[in-house]
Amino acid sequence: MTRSVRRTRRTLQLAGAGAAALMALSACSSSSSDDSSAKSDESGAASPKLSGTVTVFAAASLKESFTALGKQFEQRHPGTKVTFNFGGSDSLAAGITGGAPADVFAAASPKTMALVTEKKDAVGTPATFVRNQLEIATLPGNPDKVASLKDLTKSGLKVVLCDKTVPCGAAAQKALDASSLKLTPVSYEQDVKSALTKVELKEADAAVVYKTDVKAAGDRVEGVEFPESVKAVNDYPIALLKNARNAEAAKAFITLVRSAEGRRVLSEAGFLKP
Repeated sequence: MTRSVRRTRRTLQLAGAGAAALMALSACSSSSSDDSSAKSDESGAASPKLSGTVTVFAAASLKESFTALGKQFEQRHPGTKVTFNFGGSDSLAAGITGGAPADVFAAASPKTMALVTEKKDAVGTPATFVRNQLEIATLPGNPDKVASLKDLTKSGLKVVLCDKTVPCGAAAQKALDASSLKLTPVSYEQDVKSALTKVELKEADAAVVYKTDVKAAGDRVEGVEFPESVKAVNDYPIALLKNARNAEAAKAFITLVRSAEGRRVLSEAGFLKP
């Protein structure tokens, strides 16, 4: 073999090795670029960091469960704070339509949510996230032997109802009408917690409230179920408000409420699935 041929082969071998090295380097570079691009895409897809205060107007019966969800939200999103205004849904709706600063409204009935949507103070269509059913709250041990809705009409029994303009009061009246019963309470309260408190303080013998409130009260009251309550189950809608000052965080809070974790917390409180 001539010296010229050997030299040519060696040149080709070196060229081939160089090309292979170049391809490997290119592949590494491409892989690194792809990884970097993936990380960039992942970073870009991540939700923006939330901060600031979310103001939630919510029905009084949501107090325990929403307070728990508010704490979870703050832990998941450091730098945020959830503040609540709990009360009768009709009063909350009046506050919102009157210009009270709020980001989210969770009402105890579609009728009270309509007070807000009809004024176009909500964004989009409110979503029903839970339902609630009525129950009679009596003194511990049920000393008056209340066993039915009709028993609340007994002479001398001090019974408290929510005001008829409040969802729990409207539902109670619906149940009474379905049973053709007439009941004159010793007082009408502006929200369900106020009605329950009357029994807890022994200022009343019984009150018609929600199952969730009886459960939250623990051994301070005793609950009595009644069949007419199935005819007066309330749907609870939630909505982002048009004048929300922290819309992104408000949307995230609504997402938490409607998530599997939100449903778990609400179910444990005694709420029914929508």
